[in-house]
Amino acid sequence: MKANAPRGVIAPTLTPFNHDLSIAEDLFLDHSRRLLEAGCVALAPFGTTGEALSIGVEERIAALEGLVSGGIDPALLIPGTGLNSLTDTSRLIRACLEMGCAGVLVLPPFYYKGVSEEGLYSYFARLIEAVRPSRPCIYLYHIPPVAVVGLPPSLVRNLARDFPEAIAGIKDSSGDWENTRQLLEIDDLVVYPGSEIFLLDGLKKGSNGCITATANINVPSIAEVVRLFDGGEVAAAETAQEGITAFRQLVQGYAPIPAQKRLLALASGDSRWAVLRPPLESMQEEKGKALEQLLQAQCGFSLKETAASAS
Repeated sequence: MKANAPRGVIAPTLTPFNHDLSIAEDLFLDHSRRLLEAGCVALAPFGTTGEALSIGVEERIAALEGLVSGGIDPALLIPGTGLNSLTDTSRLIRACLEMGCAGVLVLPPFYYKGVSEEGLYSYFARLIEAVRPSRPCIYLYHIPPVAVVGLPPSLVRNLARDFPEAIAGIKDSSGDWENTRQLLEIDDLVVYPGSEIFLLDGLKKGSNGCITATANINVPSIAEVVRLFDGGEVAAAETAQEGITAFRQLVQGYAPIPAQKRLLALASGDSRWAVLRPPLESMQEEKGKALEQLLQAQCGFSLKETAASAS
């Protein structure tokens, strides 16, 4: 499984909206192309960063079809498909696999809190039975800071052991390195930390890279850490890691989705990039400009290159 999983930086792509809140398919396609050209090895549309839970099942399928018809290789897509109902989740997974997507990113059912590991195990067992994938393609998605309901390592170990034909790996957005370390000890499980802060530590322990929100605006610098590490330049990778950690810590001090969208709006001159679906709210332009200046002063980051590719 590990040999077939993407190795490097995967962007959970932002979802651009028109001013009427419909998906801006032109921006979505252009942004996806730019990320792949800039160094992403795959894309994960409709994750947390992509405002997935504000986007319907049929909307997601139509938008993914638009990417594929626009020339994005579906083998480079790992869309988010996790919803609360088995029927919706399985419908979305089947549609993604029929398109030829590399895999799917699946949240636990998160509406009911305080559920047991047995209940969660049963959910995924029934989901796998409903989908019947022909290859390992399900990437579990652990994000307790948002979903509250999580996937403890003991549950992940049992799922990976009992369903090796379906479970490929996990995105760990716990923000807890000890949790990630335990996941990395599970045999034949692909692990992607959900933040580049843990990228180099993860690579040293056998991870395949990371799936990180700030790849939407900073992928070349993040990808450089992987390149240096894989080339045996560990000391240089450690220096590069310090830079991307500082960048991430600055951005996550804001609301990262509105912040990155505002930065892309400033870079491209297209005000649609600043649009979010309620209940999320757009970042004010002046606040975005202040963040841009801060990133430039403290991290040497410039939107100049982003502007050329985002316009």
